[in-house]
Amino acid sequence: MAQVVHTESTARDFDFWMGSWTGHNRRLRERLAGCEEWDEFESKSVVRPILGGMGNEDVFITDYAGGYIGMSFRFFDPETRQWVIYWADSRRSGVLEPPVIGSFSGDVGVFEGPDTFEGRPIVVRYTWSGVTTPTPRWEQAFSDDGGQTWETNWVMEFTRGEEQ
Repeated sequence: MAQVVHTESTARDFDFWMGSWTGHNRRLRERLAGCEEWDEFESKSVVRPILGGMGNEDVFITDYAGGYIGMSFRFFDPETRQWVIYWADSRRSGVLEPPVIGSFSGDVGVFEGPDTFEGRPIVVRYTWSGVTTPTPRWEQAFSDDGGQTWETNWVMEFTRGEEQ
C-alpha cells in the first residue's frame, strides 16, 4: 500500500496552540448509547514545543469528575507529513491511549485511529478547527461502524489564558 503524503501539513501546524488556554468543555454523559445529555465544565491547558519543534505536549487540568490531569503528545513525521497524537491522564495512570494520525488542510486538522470502548472496537477522531482564529475548537468523535457514522462526544472551545 502506498503511503499518502499530505502536502499541506508541516511541523508548524500546532504553533497556534503554544501557550496557556482556558477551555470550555461539553462532554457527552454516556458514549455510544444514544445519550443527548451533556456535562459542561472548564479546564486549563498549557502547551509547549518539544523535540526542537518536531512535536509538542500539553497539560490539561480540570476539576470535572473529581479532577484529573491529562497530557497530549504530538509528533510530526516529515516524510508522511502527518501528525501522531497520544493521550494519557491521571484517571488511568500508566496507560498511553492508542494514537490518532492525521494532518491539516487549511485551518482544519483531522486525526483518526483504532481504539476500543467498553471492550468493543471503535475508531476515534479528533478534529481541530478555527486554528487561525483566537478561539480554536477541538472535538472528539467515536464510530462503532468503521467510520460510516460518528458520534461527537466531547467539544472544547478555547480562549487564551494567562501565561504561566
